[in-house]
Amino acid sequence: MLQRNIGIACFQGLRRQRRRLILQTLIRHIENIRQRIAKSNLPARLKDIQLTIEQLSLAVEDAKDIDIVNQLPRNMTTDDIFDLLENGTNELEILEFTLGNNSYGINVAKVKEIIPFQPVTPVPNSHPSIEGIFMPRDIMITAIDLKNCLGRGEAEKKGLFIITNFNKLDIAFHVDAVMGIHRVSWRNIIKPDVTISTPDESVATGIIKKNGKLIIILDFEKIVSDINPETGLKVSTINELGERKRSNVPILIAEDSILLNKLIVDSLKLAGYDNLIHTENGQKAYDVITQCKEDGTLHDHVRCIITDIEMPEMDGHRLTKLVKTDEATKNIPVIIFSSLVNEEMKRKGESLGADAQLSKPEIGNLVKVVDELVDKYHLEN
Repeated sequence: MLQRNIGIACFQGLRRQRRRLILQTLIRHIENIRQRIAKSNLPARLKDIQLTIEQLSLAVEDAKDIDIVNQLPRNMTTDDIFDLLENGTNELEILEFTLGNNSYGINVAKVKEIIPFQPVTPVPNSHPSIEGIFMPRDIMITAIDLKNCLGRGEAEKKGLFIITNFNKLDIAFHVDAVMGIHRVSWRNIIKPDVTISTPDESVATGIIKKNGKLIIILDFEKIVSDINPETGLKVSTINELGERKRSNVPILIAEDSILLNKLIVDSLKLAGYDNLIHTENGQKAYDVITQCKEDGTLHDHVRCIITDIEMPEMDGHRLTKLVKTDEATKNIPVIIFSSLVNEEMKRKGESLGADAQLSKPEIGNLVKVVDELVDKYHLEN
């Protein structure tokens, strides 16, 4: 009961914590902003530029519920505010939960809600890790025993369900307790090495250290794909596109999953795109771009970018922001291809200048979008 109450309290405090984090970020940068404004002689009290709280909510979820106006210096401009609140800061929020005595994490962007455990209806002949199905608010959700998935035994009929949404799927993961939220930089996430497990088998995407303990961030897409491979990328859908001509358009790919990186490369090659550079995260991709700029070979090596969102060192939103705010690269089409793409994430991607955004199962649509951008921007010239 105590664990259950802690979890529910964490859920109820989720948005409050996010608001506090926003305000902490504002306060942390406030002096820097004052100095910038003083140097540039920028005008305007906040009220004079008629910036509404509703506009802020496009940059920060639930910003309309925060008393941000009274927390800001009087001489801030619209651009200064969005410098603080916009996406592309290379940070994420991790929801920490426990299974037994071990701590694990999930990106808050994947979490819809947290509810107490409730009885589920078993499904005959289903995977051993599937507890069953249930229908809160008339939406059917599959419940997965996370302990079973990780080889840690079976969950007891208590605890919490973390209800998630990614790859257009609503799935509940059964956990013991929820401990809280941590805001971290992608640069501080340690990528597991091969001594832990091979890339094809690992369900850990990263590790963070908080308050003297290690929190393992799980690869929930792989967990679900291992249970039902039909939820993952299907290269076979490329064959439905029919016979295609070869293309030499240079495409840069940023994807940290070795398995998904290979599947994307294989799919693009099958679709006729042979001139590919694939990297393991946004930082590596940006290093390629930087080197090409220095060499004067950007047009020869990077005319289109495909990026995931969740990646160590530099995430896809940060990469998109860097590309779209640089005069030398702002016209390069950027496609965000991620399991996190939903309506909220699409708004974030659009605010950063992404040319297209797709959910990861849609590998056939990815090729179609690449085709459209190649034609639209005459990338083969």
